Amino acid sequence: MCETCGCAVPEHGHESHTLHGAPGADVRALDVVESLLHANDREAAHNREHLDSHGVLAINLMSSPGSGKTSLLESTIDALGARWRIAVIEGDLETENDACRIRAKGVTAVQITTGSACHLDAHMVHHALHDLHLNEIDLLFIENVGNLVCPASFDLGQHRDVVLLSVTEGDDKPAKYPVMFRKADLMLLTKSDLLDVLDDFKPEAATAHLRALASDAPVLCLSARRPASLAQWIAWLDEQLLRHRPAVQRPLAVG
Repeated sequence: MCETCGCAVPEHGHESHTLHGAPGADVRALDVVESLLHANDREAAHNREHLDSHGVLAINLMSSPGSGKTSLLESTIDALGARWRIAVIEGDLETENDACRIRAKGVTAVQITTGSACHLDAHMVHHALHDLHLNEIDLLFIENVGNLVCPASFDLGQHRDVVLLSVTEGDDKPAKYPVMFRKADLMLLTKSDLLDVLDDFKPEAATAHLRALASDAPVLCLSARRPASLAQWIAWLDEQLLRHRPAVQRPLAVG
């Protein structure tokens, strides 16, 4: 159980039960979580205003562990780094392994180690923003902790949510984790180079499960190992930046 978000209570998407068998304990826990989420939302709004004041578009990347978020970021930096100024906030329970991979690409990466927390929250991101020169950034990626449950409940101040689903996972994940996938502005089916050797993942089935959630989010199939497959992803990022920047009245710094 996460020690910071109360994820054992119904508000966080788990089955309803009375905590520790005490009468009314679940109600009290819900009150605590609602208060926590309210405070988080206030800080997230502050983060978003701060990002907007500098014309930065923030994208929250969410997925289960091992879906290829960091590999996707590396390939995205290779494809976009010449024309957009990119920075990354990395979230993991421990280590700076992923941040080191991003820094090796010449991009600033701020590591957040959450300890026992199974997600990032707005307060963590607020502190990370102070380690970035926002006037020198166009696009900020926030790589959330690998988890298909809790990150969906915490606004970080981002502008877009992207959920990755690796083809090595079940294509029914959107049905099993509806809160996460319903939140997505874009679903990426990653590691698509493995589809040639997998017969139990159907991209059309994953898309159907997403549509069953009343989501019309685009679905893109790609592989970080095949740069040509990233074209639609890169085009989507370009479009989001071009839409966002005029809204916050800061000139684009296109290289």
